[in-house]
Amino acid sequence: MSIGLGIVLVVIGAILTFALNITVEWINLQLVGYILMGAGVVVIIIGIVLLARRRRTVATSRTSVDPATGDQVTRNERSTPEEP
Repeated sequence: MSIGLGIVLVVIGAILTFALNITVEWINLQLVGYILMGAGVVVIIIGIVLLARRRRTVATSRTSVDPATGDQVTRNERSTPEEP
C-alpha cells in the first residue's frame, strides 16, 4: 500500500510541476509539485525497506535431554515474523 501511495504522490507532483500552466498568486504550484514528488520518493523507499524487513526468517535451535532415554535432542525451527 505504501508503494502505491508513493507512486500516486509522484504522479500528482509531476502533473502539478510539468503539465499545468496555471498561475495562482497565493501558492507556487511547481514548488508544491516538487514537494509531492520528493515525498512520494521517500514513501516508496520506506515501503521497500518495510517489505524487505518483513521477509526475514528467524532460526531457533533448542537442545534438551530426553528424560526417557537420556539422549540429547536438538530441534531446529525456521519461521517468518508475523505481520503486525
